Amino acid sequence: MVFSSLLFMFRFLPVVLLLYFIVPRKFRNAVLFFTSLIFYAWGEPKYVFLMLFSITVNYVSGLMIHRLQKDDRNKQARYFLIGAVAVNLLLLGIFKYTDFILGSINSLGAEIPLLKLALPIGISFYTFQAMSYTIDVYRHDAEVERNFISFGAYVTLFPQLIAGPIVQFKTIAKQLKTRKETSDEFVCGLNTFMVGLGKKVLLANNIGVLWDTVSGMPLGELPVLTAWIGILAYTFQIYFDFSGYSDMAIGLGHMFGFRFLKNFDYPYTSKSITEFWRRWHISLGTWFRDYVYIPLGGNRKGLSKQLRNIAIVWLLTGIWHGASWNFLMWGAYFGVLLMVEKLFLLKYLKKAPAFISWFYTIFLVIISWVIFAFDQSSSIFLYLKSLFGLNGNALFDSQSIYLLYNNAVLLAVLIFASSKLPCRLAARLIAWLDTKAGQKTLLAEVIGEIPQDGEFSVPAPRKVRRSASSMACSAASFLLCNGFYIIIFLLSIAYLVDATYNPFLYFRF
Repeated sequence: MVFSSLLFMFRFLPVVLLLYFIVPRKFRNAVLFFTSLIFYAWGEPKYVFLMLFSITVNYVSGLMIHRLQKDDRNKQARYFLIGAVAVNLLLLGIFKYTDFILGSINSLGAEIPLLKLALPIGISFYTFQAMSYTIDVYRHDAEVERNFISFGAYVTLFPQLIAGPIVQFKTIAKQLKTRKETSDEFVCGLNTFMVGLGKKVLLANNIGVLWDTVSGMPLGELPVLTAWIGILAYTFQIYFDFSGYSDMAIGLGHMFGFRFLKNFDYPYTSKSITEFWRRWHISLGTWFRDYVYIPLGGNRKGLSKQLRNIAIVWLLTGIWHGASWNFLMWGAYFGVLLMVEKLFLLKYLKKAPAFISWFYTIFLVIISWVIFAFDQSSSIFLYLKSLFGLNGNALFDSQSIYLLYNNAVLLAVLIFASSKLPCRLAARLIAWLDTKAGQKTLLAEVIGEIPQDGEFSVPAPRKVRRSASSMACSAASFLLCNGFYIIIFLLSIAYLVDATYNPFLYFRF
């Protein structure tokens, strides 16, 4: 069951919301825990038991670590931490990496039978969350969670169970115990969900059709223009697909009183690879920073060890995304770029004209998506050669022109939507309405700021002055805002009713 499905939006979610808000507050975590298990079981019934096993191991480990540290038995507590981390990594390794390792060995001449286990949906996400709990308890970054139901709700919370954001326990521990659901929070969450739905359904799905068309052609015969149109399509598809799903998750969290940290912050506006990875999949980068990079020494132990730490983190980041050599190549690619920037390039990028720094960044990011998109190295190199005209193919042909003509408007919309321009224009319009009304408009009072990649604020309500001009501007802003969200929602639903194409790229991770 995915968020961008009619089943989820019109059956599952309304029932869960009804149950959640009618039960006493002390039972709300239980509602979230059991409905999240149902949500997961809808697509992976047999792997619910695997998740429950993971929850139990980490819950018991957290209790034991706390008890042993309380008795000043830190060495034994460390053993429990190591054991819990080992069990988590073992589960992840068995289901995600065993066949990759065996297949690599078999390529050298061995004939070891593969396990052919189906990959549990979301295992990379919920395993990292479970590990963050035991590590946070061991480090005293968070209090131990004694309530099994509350801990289970944290690991299984369906808004972020399948594809993140990866929520560290220390950032949500207090919210599990005391959170306040308000109508303002709910409306803001609903609006953010609708924006994410529009990103996923109207933008990612539509441009994904173009990528499927191009990637389905003979890769070694692509004209240069066709190859660039294709990889631009994938560049936008993966961003709007994943950031849209993250926005939906963040919005759902707000409906239930949780505040998840944003996961994307306009990454395609970055002016260095270093900045790009501060803006792309922020929760994953933060997890590796807090639990791998800093414990290895971070930036504190000399340049050579900093470079070593970057290399380790990026090989792990690559393999986290999937059990395939292309993901290792992709991680190594970014690791090398980040090391080069660390060594000398970053200081020059900061001094260079903004357009030059941006073009350098977006060009290298686009190239990275070629590595990311194809499992086979032969396909990667064929596509790269086509991009740069090294296959001896034409610069363009009639099909290139056809694809560009048919998708030019969509590509322009995607470029606009991936920039900060929409929010800047909206802010200017709101400021103009405020000036005309001489007051805070209903757009800011009731709705909050327009979501920016999943982040928004909920301002305190204010009295509305009842002059004719202020009421007119307030009504205009109210209609503008609500009309925007409603139109996105209705268009998305209309698309889902007719469409059969509704993939989600990050399910394989």
